[in-house]
Amino acid sequence: MKYLLLGIFGAVLAQTAPRADVTGRWAAETHLPNGTTRQTVIALKADGEKLTGYMSTRQEADEISEGKVNGSDISFDIVRNDFGEERRTHYTGTISGDELRLQMPGSGGRPGRELVAKRVSSEAAQPLPAPPLKITLPPLEDVPSNGLARTPPMGWNSWNKFRNKVSDQVVREIADAMASNGMKDAGYMYVNIDDTWEGTRDEQGNIRSNEKFPDMKALAEYVHSKGLRLGIYSSPGPKTCAGYEGTFKHEEQDAKTFAAWGIDYLKYDWCSAREVYDYHSLPAVYGIMGRALLNSGRPIVFSLCEYGRLNVGNWGARAGGNLWRTTGDIRDTWASMSSIGFDQQIGLEKFAGPGHWNDPDMLEIGNGGMSDTEYRTHMSLWSLLAAPLLAGNDLRSMTPDIREILTNKEVIAIDQDSLGQEATRVSKIGGVEVWARSLADGGHAVGLFNRGPETAKVTARWSDLGLSGSHKVRDLWAHADRGEATGEYSAEVPSHGVVLVKIAR
Repeated sequence: MKYLLLGIFGAVLAQTAPRADVTGRWAAETHLPNGTTRQTVIALKADGEKLTGYMSTRQEADEISEGKVNGSDISFDIVRNDFGEERRTHYTGTISGDELRLQMPGSGGRPGRELVAKRVSSEAAQPLPAPPLKITLPPLEDVPSNGLARTPPMGWNSWNKFRNKVSDQVVREIADAMASNGMKDAGYMYVNIDDTWEGTRDEQGNIRSNEKFPDMKALAEYVHSKGLRLGIYSSPGPKTCAGYEGTFKHEEQDAKTFAAWGIDYLKYDWCSAREVYDYHSLPAVYGIMGRALLNSGRPIVFSLCEYGRLNVGNWGARAGGNLWRTTGDIRDTWASMSSIGFDQQIGLEKFAGPGHWNDPDMLEIGNGGMSDTEYRTHMSLWSLLAAPLLAGNDLRSMTPDIREILTNKEVIAIDQDSLGQEATRVSKIGGVEVWARSLADGGHAVGLFNRGPETAKVTARWSDLGLSGSHKVRDLWAHADRGEATGEYSAEVPSHGVVLVKIAR
């Protein structure tokens, strides 16, 4: 009887718990790496337990779906059309007086965060503002090939390790390290500056670098003096991902500026372009810059960073691209790397070949989130996939073991094989997988992978590779010949590890 009364009393308390004053407009400011702020407005209207309204930034507004109020707690969904697919994001928050603490879920490998908003009005949310009209471009017109990247590009990119801390000094020191620590000798050529280098435009509209990069032309000359090449980053939208100046309506002008500076590689990130262009126009948007680079007067490798949207393999090369992202951003974790490398590349091999490559994102090798065993798997899988090899660690201070992984010339030779045929998964049994690609000399590169939690025997069968008879086998990580094998080759592979072999013709 006592417990029954307690239950009834608790239910009564829950029903009579004071409901927070939810109705009104709430505003929060997020500080961006470029020193500016982005304002987010949450406009709410409570009707009993039902919550309606919208959440907006300067560029777009989204209506709340399935909103609920429970005392001082709120929850709602935002549903967006993401390149023709519905994407639903769930938000929760707590209101205390005139403060709203909203939990912003992570996405694209980025962690979630808390947004603190202050009440700016007690007026009920008005109807959702009309979305701004977006630009629709005519269909993509094919851009002639630039003849570059006949093998997957190799180099380094600043983002994974340095993010907004990249600078002229860092880039020079990375170039020094690449030229002296065996990276250049192993084939790494591009030193690529990612986001946060951009400054303002001058009176003629010419893009300028910011105070972190006082003289981009001089920096390019320094990198070139080391026998290396310099890459840069931008976006087709008004702003880059970090909120810096993009190329919107300045594509031809910026391409010529990049060429005048001596730039050899451009990573072009969709980001805020979604706020001004209809998503169906994405191929044509990339084609604008592809043609601009072709007309710039300098050979510049064109890297499309559009996260694999709209089946990019079907049109990436037609937009002038030499490589194109096939997934969202990689993180320095086994879960992220293995999902991107194993699961999200199936069926894409038909799009890869000399001059045009699938890009599963940059390497995380040496950044500390995985074991050396997992990093060897990372390097092996990317090489089998004929993926660009863009190191993302601090090359100035890497350990000998990490350097050995990144500079293993026998493994790199698989990635750089002139046939350019991307590997396919030829067998999968539980957590063990075999991936293989044909090579220009008639041999095969074969990866025996173990994604499981314990050491396992992995077998590559000749019948899965289109082979028969006896073939010589060489272990590319052990740098050792394994004799001849008939019909199949097996190896004990550690958890999350790989045995990468070359099978002679």
